[in-house]
Amino acid sequence: MTISLANITGSAQTGLTTPGYTITQDVATDINGKQWAVSAITGTQTGVSAHSMGSPFTVSYYRPKAFKVLGSPNPVTGRIANVGTNRSQLLTRKGVLPLAGQPVQTMFVRTYIDVPAGADVADANSVRAALSAHIGALSQISSGMGDTVISGVM
Repeated sequence: MTISLANITGSAQTGLTTPGYTITQDVATDINGKQWAVSAITGTQTGVSAHSMGSPFTVSYYRPKAFKVLGSPNPVTGRIANVGTNRSQLLTRKGVLPLAGQPVQTMFVRTYIDVPAGADVADANSVRAALSAHIGALSQISSGMGDTVISGVM
């Protein structure tokens, strides 16, 4: 796996000024994953805490447990009946307060990547383009997403 993560420059969010996150390598919850804990917060992020046991703040990447390969085509029709997918996942966990004085609850942010078996070989650039567009879109709409999950207004 060539997934690596360095200190994170956060994207724009209403109420956060120059958000950044110092990370440290952690142990993933699954052998097919890598995990980093946010050990320090930079910029102005009032009330935001770094990782702790009671209030987690981690970023994890998981690859498929078993890679699926493209099956053989039907000898009559030439079609492949069942094309499996290889799922990767990026998961961010953050402890949040549901109400002052209440215990911390964990919030989850997930991005799943389901690549049809064979596309990694037959159309690698399209796979990369989809990821590029997805990540670019997430970055571009980061502040709007934050506003929407807070206000409920799109």
